[in-house]
Amino acid sequence: MSKGLPDTRTDAAMSELVPEPRPKPAVPMKPVSINSNLLGYIGIDTIIEQMRKKTMKTGFDFNIMVVGQSGLGKSTLVNTLFKSQVSRKASSWNREEKIPKTVEIKAIGHVIEEGGVKMKLTVIDTPGFGDQINNENCWEPIEKYINEQYEKFLKEEVNIARKKRIPDTRVHCCLYFISPTGHSLRPLDLEFMKHLSKVVNIIPVIAKADTMTLEEKSEFKQRVRKELEVNGIEFYPQKEFDEDLEDKTENDKIRQESMPFAVVGSDKEYQVNGKRVLGRKTPWGIIEVENLNHCEFALLRDFVIRTHLQDLKEVTHNIHYETYRAKRLNDNGGLPPGEGLLGSVLPPVPATPCPTAE
Repeated sequence: MSKGLPDTRTDAAMSELVPEPRPKPAVPMKPVSINSNLLGYIGIDTIIEQMRKKTMKTGFDFNIMVVGQSGLGKSTLVNTLFKSQVSRKASSWNREEKIPKTVEIKAIGHVIEEGGVKMKLTVIDTPGFGDQINNENCWEPIEKYINEQYEKFLKEEVNIARKKRIPDTRVHCCLYFISPTGHSLRPLDLEFMKHLSKVVNIIPVIAKADTMTLEEKSEFKQRVRKELEVNGIEFYPQKEFDEDLEDKTENDKIRQESMPFAVVGSDKEYQVNGKRVLGRKTPWGIIEVENLNHCEFALLRDFVIRTHLQDLKEVTHNIHYETYRAKRLNDNGGLPPGEGLLGSVLPPVPATPCPTAE
């Protein structure tokens, strides 16, 4: 090799060994607000009206479950909530009738229309809950029913040719009725809520609050909140599902002040100061159901229907149903339900055992 001449073979070999620099991955730019630069009206704000019109055409489903022992006014309260006879009152037991030996699940559907908006309301009652001498595991049929509705929805969802609109029978809200003892929660109350709060949105309510004085009611509400906290029971709205600071501020107030709602239900009207009001007649006067000075029914109604109904549906779909769906598909090896790895039919997710309430 002559001096002063470049070794082209060595240079070529080196150039082959040196990798070319990789292009940097494209980083998406942050969206920039251009409202001030718009040259005219576009119309994107009409999406709300479009959604409203579609909802008015199709309507929507809302499924509410009521749980609690007999005599707490569950049916009356639900009828008062929706201002119609949507739940049948259970007649008092007579000598010829027997108290059900097991918890029954009874679902009654209605279509309610208001202001052009249709709601298919399903009220799920649970007669027999807490009415036995031995109430051990009486929550199991209720959990089984809730999981069966998730399973039904999942089977429709994984169909190749699925329906345009899957019927939604999933339980969006469970009103749990607490007896107004003024003392503490029963072991059954704690056992039920500890277990079912993982699969459904539970809203605790103190029934027949007019049997307590204002001081007793306030103390009992605080005691119930404390017992739920000590036992690690989360009721709706759950803290971890708050989406932003505004949600957190609003829901903290509900969790710390309103819950559990102390309510009185009645579907009878009385004349008070020239107005017709829903209420209960007592020897000392009329208890007005929608008067906040008398009970917290109006707060419960506003919470369930006027401010959080859509969120109840979303938490059911995005949290409780998704948890069920993920577990179901994971247990099935990622295959649709009903088909095992070798084509065998898999059973639904069983009810998990509940620890003995302290």
